Amino acid sequence: MTQKRLAELVGVSQAHIAKIERGKVDPRLSTINKILHVLNEWKKKKCRDIMSRGVICAKLNDRILDVSGKMVKYAISQVPVMDGSRVVGTVTEESIMRRLGSNVVNQTAEKVMVSPLPVVDEEADVEKIRRLLKAYQGVLVAKGKKIVGIITRSDLLKAICEPI
Repeated sequence: MTQKRLAELVGVSQAHIAKIERGKVDPRLSTINKILHVLNEWKKKKCRDIMSRGVICAKLNDRILDVSGKMVKYAISQVPVMDGSRVVGTVTEESIMRRLGSNVVNQTAEKVMVSPLPVVDEEADVEKIRRLLKAYQGVLVAKGKKIVGIITRSDLLKAICEPI
């Protein structure tokens, strides 16, 4: 969380937060309590609180022409590939680009997909997602065995900017 965002949520100036961090000023107890409250509330956020619902998916036999059409229509950079209710891979912009020139539009998702995105429970802490998003473009969110959402780096940034 940025100093500016923390200041907005606590109700003080960004300069005051900066002075507190540098040890230039001793904040009032009420200010410390507000800061701790804001930071603790952020840590309590769960995947279900920040995920995008209605995951756009592809099936193994979907043509890349159709999959890439969905990606453009919904402005997304990856699409989970499903075999029934099981996630088996991911079609990404990069996986399509690597196959350009090889009649990729007529290939199936199965031929173009890469490893599946990780799946976490909707009750998982946002902190866990932050670490996963360092290595993956997105994280799928499940309720039981059903995929109910996706969290991308963009979703995480939006969550940081929203009020708690």
